[in-house]
Amino acid sequence: MQILIIEDEQPAAKQLAKLIQKIRPQAQLLSALDSIESSVDFLRSGTAPPDLIFMDIQLADGLSFDIFNAVEVQTPVIFTTAFDQYTLRAFKVNSIDYLLKPIDPEELSAALDKYENIYQQAPALSPAILHQLKNALTEPDYKERFLIKVGQQLIYLRTADVRYFFSEESLVYAITNENKKHLVDFSLDQLEQVLSPRDFFRINRKIILHLEAIHRIHTYFNGRLKLDILPRQDLEAIVSRDRVPDFKQWLDR
Repeated sequence: MQILIIEDEQPAAKQLAKLIQKIRPQAQLLSALDSIESSVDFLRSGTAPPDLIFMDIQLADGLSFDIFNAVEVQTPVIFTTAFDQYTLRAFKVNSIDYLLKPIDPEELSAALDKYENIYQQAPALSPAILHQLKNALTEPDYKERFLIKVGQQLIYLRTADVRYFFSEESLVYAITNENKKHLVDFSLDQLEQVLSPRDFFRINRKIILHLEAIHRIHTYFNGRLKLDILPRQDLEAIVSRDRVPDFKQWLDR
């Protein structure tokens, strides 16, 4: 069995090769490739295709999906990636497997078993499968700015400058890092869909805040948390009890 490794981090490539040789001593490892360009050149060269490819998703010159746009890949692929496992849960599809970094030897062995039992006759990866995989692994575009009205003027407010959003009497306001208050034409439910979950968290029905807005965290009665947030407003920031576990996980990522 000939195996090609496409990985731009040399230590990771060496470690993967070492694990493969330990688990499958009979496997023949081809020279590791480290970029989209070198991988496309190899696959176009007329050299007999390998039996299996281990392919890192993020390469120095882009996402490895671009390889499939440039050349037809007839070989089964096992992707390697550092993407969060909860994101990856979305794309477990036929004729594709994946390994999370750092690669676990038992998971690698299972992936090789899966290839040998099922994928030796696997067809080329279809465009539909690749599209599904790319959508699952690439972060969506989140809102970068808001168009707001100030007096008789329209200005834009950068999302990065917002420290929290809150609702008041059916209206939603944004508080900036300079403690300026702006009315935004979004509901909190809509904001949850367009704000990056890495930066913003909805602590209760009335407040969505940025990580950098949190000054202090206090335990509060009935299993809730009370936050001191900056800049200060006449606003009580309480993390509702049902959101506390997710809030702690968000802080600890």
